[in-house]
Amino acid sequence: MNKSIKISIPVFVVVIVSVIVTTVMMNNKSLDVDPNLNQDAVSVEEEEFEMDKINIEVNGEKLAVDLEENATASALVGLLPFTVSMDDLNGNEKYVYLDKSLPVDVYSPGRIEAGDLMLYGDNCLVIFYESFDTEYSYTKIGHIERLPEMGDGEVVVRFAEE
Repeated sequence: MNKSIKISIPVFVVVIVSVIVTTVMMNNKSLDVDPNLNQDAVSVEEEEFEMDKINIEVNGEKLAVDLEENATASALVGLLPFTVSMDDLNGNEKYVYLDKSLPVDVYSPGRIEAGDLMLYGDNCLVIFYESFDTEYSYTKIGHIERLPEMGDGEVVVRFAEE
C-alpha cells in the first residue's frame, strides 16, 4: 500500500531551516575545536582564557603580568605565545601594532603608571615604563610589577603563559 505523507508548507519550511541552521552551527564550531580533543579538553582550554597572570620576557628577564578581568585580556591570552619587537614612543612607552584587533573597553585613566599594559585603539599593544598624566583613552590589559629598565630604543618582548 502506498501512503503519501502530507506536510503543511510552514512545517516543511521550519524543518528545512532547522536542518540548515544546525548544519551551519556545527560547521562553524568545528573551526574552533580540534576534532581529536574530547569535550573535557575543550572545557580546560576555555578555562585557560580566564587566567589572571601571564609572563613576559624583556631583555632576558621574566616578569609577571597581573591581568585585568576583561575581554581584551582574554583575547590577548588567546594569542599566546608570541614575540614582538616594540618601538619606543615619547620616552615613556613601548608599542607594537598587532595583526589582529582585540575587543576594547576604552576609558581615559587620567594617569598612567609605569608597568601598565594597555591597548590603544583596537590593535596597538603598549607597555608604559614611566608614570605620567594623560588625556588619551586606552583599554587596560594588566600591570607588570618591577618593570626593568626599558631603554629608549626597540625592545624584544616575549608574551607567554605563566
